[in-house]
Formats: sequence, structure tokens, C-alpha cells
Amino acid sequence: MSQDINVIALVKGDERYVFLFDDASRGAALRTLGRYASNPDLSFSWYDAAVLSQRISQEAKLSDKRFDLPLTTDKDELF
Repeated sequence: MSQDINVIALVKGDERYVFLFDDASRGAALRTLGRYASNPDLSFSWYDAAVLSQRISQEAKLSDKRFDLPLTTDKDELF
């Protein structure tokens, strides 16, 4: 059984912010956005955090609608 990994990224000039998280660690990803936004040494702003957190929330709504299709190797379960 594989576990899906979600990816969101932000490019600001020469800087790249890439966040990888699974559905179970969505809350930790949101908290990380807040920590980055509150760090004055980073160019990551509260606006950036708001935009990315909205994307994380939208992805959560989409993942609730996902369903698994049977694989071609699951022939016993198809019929």
C-alpha cells in the first residue's frame, strides 16, 4: 500500500520553498508555514503562508473525494 505525498512550492526570486507532507501531517505543514512567516531571517511572508495554507486546505477537500480504482492486477475483485 502506497502513501500519497502532497507537494506545494513557492518560488521567490532566487529562493525556493518546497513543502512535502502526507494527509496525516497536514497540521504540521500548516504550523511550519506559520513558523517560516514569523522568522525575520526568511523572505517568507504571512501573505505567502496564507496563500499556501489555502492551497493545503483545498487539497484536503480534494483528497476527501478521492477513491481507489481497482488495478488491472486485481482481476479477482473486478468480477
